[in-house]
Amino acid sequence: MYLVLMGLPGAGKGTQAERIVDKYGIPHISTGDMFRAAIKEETSLGLEAKSYMDAGNLVPDEVTIGIVRERLAKSDCQKGFLLDGFPRTVAQAEALETILTDLGRQIDYVVNISVDTDHLMKRLTGRRVCQICGATYHVIFNPPKVEGVCDKDGGTLIQRQDDNEETVRTRLDVNMKQAKPLLDFYEEKGYLKNIDGDQEIDKVFTDIDQLIGGLAK
Repeated sequence: MYLVLMGLPGAGKGTQAERIVDKYGIPHISTGDMFRAAIKEETSLGLEAKSYMDAGNLVPDEVTIGIVRERLAKSDCQKGFLLDGFPRTVAQAEALETILTDLGRQIDYVVNISVDTDHLMKRLTGRRVCQICGATYHVIFNPPKVEGVCDKDGGTLIQRQDDNEETVRTRLDVNMKQAKPLLDFYEEKGYLKNIDGDQEIDKVFTDIDQLIGGLAK
C-alpha cells in the first residue's frame, strides 16, 4: 500500500501514523527523517541539503525531490510506505507521480484527517508545559490533578508563546492555504479520501483501517 498522509496541525496525524505502521509494517517516511538519514549517510544530496539547512535556508525542491526519490527506491518501500510531510506543493506532488511511475508504482490513497478548525484551536491552545521539568499537559485531554500545577514536581504550568490563540490561528490559516491546492490536485486524481478526525482516536483509526485494509490482501 502506497499512502500519503495529510492533515492540519493538531489533526492527529502522528498518532494515526503510528497505528498504521504498527498494523501494516510499512515504513513511515517523513521529510525530516529523510533529510536526517541522507545527511547521516553523507549522500551527495544529503550533504547538499545540509549546506542549505546550516545556512538557515529552505532546501530547494530539486534537492528534496532527489532525496525522496532515493528513499522510495530502497528495498523496504517495495511493498508500501506512508509518506508524511511530502508533498507540500502541487509541484512536489507532480514530481512524486513521476518518481512512482519510474518505480512502477502509484499512490493508492491520500488519507486526509479532517478536523473542524474550532476543534483544532482547542487542541492546540490547550497545551500547558511545566516550567521545571518540561512535562506536557492539556487542559481538556490530559489535565493535571491540580489546575496549573505539575503532577510530578509541583512546578507552574505555562502556555508557550507558540500555543497562544493568535499564533495558532495564524499557523492554521497558513497551513490551510498551503494544503488546499494539494487537496484539490489529489481529489481531481481520485486519490483523496477524507477521514473525520473529530471522532475518538480509536474510531478515526477504525475508519482508516477500513479504507486501507483491502490493500494489504
